[in-house]
Amino acid sequence: MRRLHILCEGQTEENLANETLRPYFASAQAYVTVSVLNTRRTAAGPNGKGGVGRWSSLERDIRLLARDSSIDVLTTLVDYYGAPSDAPGMGDRPRGTAYDRVAHVESAMARAVDDPRFLPHLVLHETEAWVIACAETLGELVGKPRLSDSLRALATSAGGPELVNDGPDTAPSKRITRLHPTYRKTRDGPDAVHLAGVEQVRLRCPHADAWFRAVEERLGTGRSG
Repeated sequence: MRRLHILCEGQTEENLANETLRPYFASAQAYVTVSVLNTRRTAAGPNGKGGVGRWSSLERDIRLLARDSSIDVLTTLVDYYGAPSDAPGMGDRPRGTAYDRVAHVESAMARAVDDPRFLPHLVLHETEAWVIACAETLGELVGKPRLSDSLRALATSAGGPELVNDGPDTAPSKRITRLHPTYRKTRDGPDAVHLAGVEQVRLRCPHADAWFRAVEERLGTGRSG
């Protein structure tokens, strides 16, 4: 059984990985482990958890994990929106589509780490894009059918859940919160994706689907999605 390790940006991603991604990949005979990025290290007291400030913080945790020879595939669950501005590839992103731009940064990150087991993954634009892909389930979960309609219309207007604007006031999480002020980011989102299922995300989020395919290929599961 091959081991997949997912390094998460914060609690939302950790919940998503533990509740949904772990059993999904485990069903294909993969052993999945999960950790959260250490944002600061202190001589006394616990380390800070969650959030990405600078590339050095993310790179440090990636390289520490890479020392573990039992890991066959090492990947990340980090939002492209708010990703470190000093990360490899961020400064020379092409003018193409959002898909071209995020792929450029992921490729640059892979070259910088230079470990064949490392498969960078930046969620386009943030994990709430996956939640928008599961709009109907979210609406049912929070008891607001109209929320589902609004989110579906938003995704259609943008050209897909992953293409919803990534501005500070218009990012997917901001849009959901504006429509549903009591939205619990760390619980409602992961729960909606879990209930809807990974295939719903793969169907509506091409970048996410490409990542799932790449992980499965490296794990040798043989599942095509």
